[in-house]
Amino acid sequence: MTDLAIANAQDHVREVATRSGSSFLWGMRLLPRPRREAMYAIYAFCREVDDIADEGGTPEEKLRALAAWREEIDRLYAGDPRSPTAKALLRPVRDYALPREEFLAVIDGMEMDAREDIRAPGLADFRLYCRRVAGAVGVLSVHAFGATEPEAHELALAEGDALQFTNILRDVAEDAGRGRLYLPRELLRRHGIESSDPLEVLRDPRLPAVCRDLAALAEERFAEAARLMARCRRGPMRPARIMLAVYRRLLTRLEQRGWQDMTQRVSLPKAEKLWIALRNGF
Repeated sequence: MTDLAIANAQDHVREVATRSGSSFLWGMRLLPRPRREAMYAIYAFCREVDDIADEGGTPEEKLRALAAWREEIDRLYAGDPRSPTAKALLRPVRDYALPREEFLAVIDGMEMDAREDIRAPGLADFRLYCRRVAGAVGVLSVHAFGATEPEAHELALAEGDALQFTNILRDVAEDAGRGRLYLPRELLRRHGIESSDPLEVLRDPRLPAVCRDLAALAEERFAEAARLMARCRRGPMRPARIMLAVYRRLLTRLEQRGWQDMTQRVSLPKAEKLWIALRNGF
């Protein structure tokens, strides 16, 4: 593949990442350029398959589009990708040994969303979903960061859970509007909620207790990630440390708001994210 084709592909994924305004950008910008470009490509891949699962279309159409991405991953690892994002992944796959199975795991997770709206999954399915859509991204990321410690893999999984649990708590109302309910069935039933109808659960006065339980699980995974982070070299893990701090602050804000009005979206101002990045990035 020509240098021009690679450069165009890198421009594409950089635009996808920067246009998103994602909190992940705060950590990416601290990486050396080749590793930063790798993270842009990983992010663009995740964004594109996530859009397939979330946007309009029948389940069959979504599954066909995700199957096409499986074929593209095959071509990527054969050295002959076609899409701009996969072309941008070509060098990172080679230089940083990005695991093929983790790209496929992300697609597996998106297929769970695409087949039907997820509604109160069992705890095992909930954990599997989080492993696929968040843990897999974490594993790809620590490879791109250059983390080589044995603890880096488990750190990626712990942080993936912590971030995904927090996202689910933040987005309960938004997901309910899409017909989805990611809160585990066992937590709902623990507090007497038998319904799996997202809007009905959103109105249930027992919902705050469920959210507190999931927040406690998130706290456990944050603590485990922090413990593992301390055993990894500081330099390569700067982006992961920043994201951990940003999302830990977000969970704190959610807890401070309380769980009575889930329609009130909580986010962190840019200035606060910048402060967190500066504090944890150097």
